[in-house]
Parts: sequence; C-alpha cells; structure tokens
Amino acid sequence: MALDGVFLSEIRKELLPLIGGRVDKIHQPSKGELLIAVRTFDGIKKLLINTVAGTARLHLTTAEIENPKQPPMFCMLMRKHLSSAKLVDIRQPAFERVIMLDFDASNELGDIVRLTVTVELMGRRANLMLTDADGKIIDSIKRISSETSETPVLPGVKYTLPESDDRLSLTECGREEFEEKLSEFPKLELSKGIMKTLQGISPVFARECAFFVSHSAEVIVGDMTDDHRDRLWFFIKKIRAQFDSGENRYTVLKTTGGELKDFCFCNIDQYGGLMVTKHFDSPSQLLDFFYAERDTLSRTKQKAQDLFRLLANTIDRTESRVKNQQLELKDCAKREQLKQYGDLITANLYALEKGMTEAKLINFYDEAQNEVTVKLDKRLTPVQNAQKYFKEYRKLDTAEKVLKELIAKGEEEAKYLDTVLDALTRARTEGDIAALRQELTEQGYISRSRQKGKPPKALPPMKFTSSDGYEIRVGRNNAQNDRLTCKESKKTDVWLHAKEITGCHVVISCPDRGEAAKFTPDELPPDRTIEEAAVIAAYYSKAKTSSRADVDYTFIKFVKKPAGSKPGMVIFTHNYTITVKPDEELVMSLIHNS
Repeated sequence: MALDGVFLSEIRKELLPLIGGRVDKIHQPSKGELLIAVRTFDGIKKLLINTVAGTARLHLTTAEIENPKQPPMFCMLMRKHLSSAKLVDIRQPAFERVIMLDFDASNELGDIVRLTVTVELMGRRANLMLTDADGKIIDSIKRISSETSETPVLPGVKYTLPESDDRLSLTECGREEFEEKLSEFPKLELSKGIMKTLQGISPVFARECAFFVSHSAEVIVGDMTDDHRDRLWFFIKKIRAQFDSGENRYTVLKTTGGELKDFCFCNIDQYGGLMVTKHFDSPSQLLDFFYAERDTLSRTKQKAQDLFRLLANTIDRTESRVKNQQLELKDCAKREQLKQYGDLITANLYALEKGMTEAKLINFYDEAQNEVTVKLDKRLTPVQNAQKYFKEYRKLDTAEKVLKELIAKGEEEAKYLDTVLDALTRARTEGDIAALRQELTEQGYISRSRQKGKPPKALPPMKFTSSDGYEIRVGRNNAQNDRLTCKESKKTDVWLHAKEITGCHVVISCPDRGEAAKFTPDELPPDRTIEEAAVIAAYYSKAKTSSRADVDYTFIKFVKKPAGSKPGMVIFTHNYTITVKPDEELVMSLIHNS
C-alpha cells in the first residue's frame, strides 16, 4: 500500500502547474506532516507532505486540516526560509520515491538564493529535508544521527540521494531489454520477477500484470510461453498508452465491507468480486480520499489518548463490578429457604432444645411432606436459631433489592460510557474532543480541576439534505443529541436511531402542523427521505461496518427523556423499523453544503 515511484511521477505531473507560484502559508499539523499553501494564478493550492511510516505521501489536498495553536520549531524554520518563496521546479530522479521542490527565496540580506525541499517517501526512511544551493541540509523534519544510519540527516551534512539499482523504467524500456532482464529470475513467480525487473512499481501492479498474462495460477518466469510474453508486453504497452494520453484510471480498492485496502495508477481486475473499485480523476483526489479517514482517526487518537484510556478502563471496571454484583444476586436466591427454615424451627420449638447441631423436621412447604435436615447452632436456643435464619433472610432480601438497583445503574452506566466511546471514535476535530471532555467532566468522570480555560463552544449538528429536499440533522455527541431531540426539534419532526446499539440521534425536519397534527403514517416524509435518513443513522452508529442494520423511527412527540437519565438516553414509542445498508458514498453525497 506504499506510494510507488510510478504513482509519484503522476503526482509530479499534477503539481507542475504550481511552478511559478509563491509560498503563501506553511503549517505543520502534526509531527510528521507539513502543509504548504502555494498562491497561483488559479488560486491557493495546498500541498500536503506526510512523512509518517505507512502513510508517507505528497499530494494536493482540499481537506480542512486543523493546525496546532503553537507552531513547532521546524515549521517556524520553514516559514523563515520559504515565506513568499517562488516555486521554480519540481524534479523526480527516474521513478525513485523522491520529489525535489526548488524554490527561489530571499535570505536575510535580501539576495535571491536557491533552496530545495527534498521529500523522500520510502517507508520508515520517509523524510523531508530543506537544503541550500550547495546541497547541504539546513534542517529536516526527522533528524537521523550517524549512530543509527550510514547516511545521517543532520543540519550541515551534505544530502545524498538514496542508492539506485539497475531496474528498468516502465515507460522507457524496450521489449528485448525487458525480457532479457526478466529472464534473470527464472525460478520466481511472474509478479515477483516483474517487481525485480521494473523500477518504481507496487506489488499490486505487478500482480495485475501477472493476472493479465494468466488468469489462472500465477506462472513461473522460466515456464513462460511465447503467448505469455506477448500478453505481458501488450499489457505494458497498454499502460504506457494510458500515461501518454492521460487516461489513467486512478483506482482505490475496498473490501465489500468498505475497508480501504490498496490503490494503483491503473484499473485493477485481479480480485474480481472480492473487492470493490472506486476511480478518481487525479492521483491527488485518490490520495486525499484514501488517507483522509485514516489520518483523521490517527490524529484524533493522538489528541484524545487520555480519553480513550479513561473510557476503556472505566468501562472495564463498571462491567467487572456488575458481574460481581450479578454473582452476589444469585446467592440471594436461597433467601426463601432460610425463611422456611426459620418457620420450621418456630413450628417445632417443643421438640427442640439448646445444644442440638441439626434437626430433621417435616417440611410442610413440600407437597410430599418430606423430611428436611436443618442445621442448628448448638450455642443458641431454638428461638435464637429461628431468629438467626430470619435475620439472614431479611439481610439477603434487602441485598437483592439493592443489588438489582445497582446492577441496573451499572448496566446503564456501561451503556452510557459506550456511547461516549463511540462518539469519540467518530470525533474529527479538537472541538469534538473538547465537547466530549466537557461532558465527562459534567458527569464526574474527569476532575474539574483538570479542565483548563473556558468550556468549548457548543458545535452545531451535522446537516444533510435528502433527495426530496428535507433537512436532516445529526447529533455529534450525547449532549448535542439531547439538545437536538428535546429542545431544537418540533413534535412533527421525525426521529431516527440505530436499533438497540449506540449511535447518533438523527432528526428529519418536517412542516409544523400545529394542533392539526395527527402523527399518523400519512404525515411521515417520503419513503426515500426516511430511507436516506436511516442510512445516515446506521452510518453514524456502531453498525457502520455492517452489511445491514435496523433503524427505528418515530415522531419527536413520542420520544421522551426520563428524569435523571444519562445524557443521550431516551425512551420512545409508536415506532417503526426499517432495514438499510450503511453507505458511505450516499451519506457523503447528502452533506449540506451551504
């Protein structure tokens, strides 16, 4: 899933119109990222550079990425050297995973100097360096000492390109040259042989080449026939023609469950029905889509690690406590037997005396009137033994009532904490996280002394517009769910929620019919709107990755919040249920843009 050299060459082509533009702003959203805004004749273009292992990439982005209030030192250095600098060239050595951005910038004396931003996108080695005209490193986003690498990356050290091997260029090699190089690996599977022959390609592309040659089991290089060679070269020429004509099909691969798996610069057919493909018009659009969800979740986890840890630990403790209480409750089931023993002793006082350790008595609670053996304390009189049994009975009877109440509260608390955890996994901004932190503070899970500054400003609900023109609002967290459902909606609005699992409250805004409202199915929005709102409710719930999900819906009039209940908890009646498939593309297409 790493960004290969050929795909990077397509990114370079897309970036060429930036040449001549000037640096407008520079931000560093996270430790391994840099965002450079370039001012061009077509407006501001944002260039995202990511050097984090596993997600390293460079591309144009339209995403709104939050920046830290205090810029890191490396960001300040880049601003110092590149503010208002002019981008004069974008270079890529062959199909290496290296891009060089050349800038003309002004130094402290006002002289124009050539500076280069070199971006290496090679897995763990991914890095970003700023070098001067002599190739010396001014600084890098990751400093690498000579103790950990043979090629240190430190200020003052001369930058050297990574060593290149003798693999061939996908777009320039001839057939004879290609087949001769491939024949050096006769014992390898074809896809692996192609990987060792061509420069800058990814495993998924090499497998696609082999799949085109033989749709059945992959052939060994040494066993290839003339037909295999003809098919392989035909496929390579086809890809070259796409490069020349600009008709590449930038493809994302997703599982049928919606999980992102891989991407490539051409169409991928090797998986058949096991994968779903999605195509994009440009490589930057593809990378923006592919990494947006992953990066957002990663940033959220970094900024909310303490909340994830707090919620996980509290949920574990709560569930463990409830389990222990349930075990204690089982022990309370024997209390009726204790009462019966007390009654039997009382009924047979005449036949008992102090010093006895047990008594065999007729059990008049048993229809068969069988004898039962009742244990006695020899230190106590018969009356005292009976009182002892009655006391144990009353103790367990009281314990059962208390335990049932505690278990109910514990289960409600665990369910509530699960809703907060679910909302936290969907949090996308610092504001979302701050709102959840405030909610946990108000509920007593976080000490108020740990809260700094003013409480966060309440975020507005997410808004969508159905195909029929109805506004659909979605709560971001429990506090907002309560406001949306109980305060900001009319009785005639329609409320939806994923059935019996945690998720957001969803409300369809409907016309206010006042006293004339009958709250009958005839007054519900069109079926298409209800279905779209149900898809949204399923998507913003724990059923997001499910193939099907049940969603309840009813009028707001029939949704009530019990007194003293946890945030986000409601009860409802007169509901209907619809089964839908959570569909990310549909949800994104309905987002309210105004």
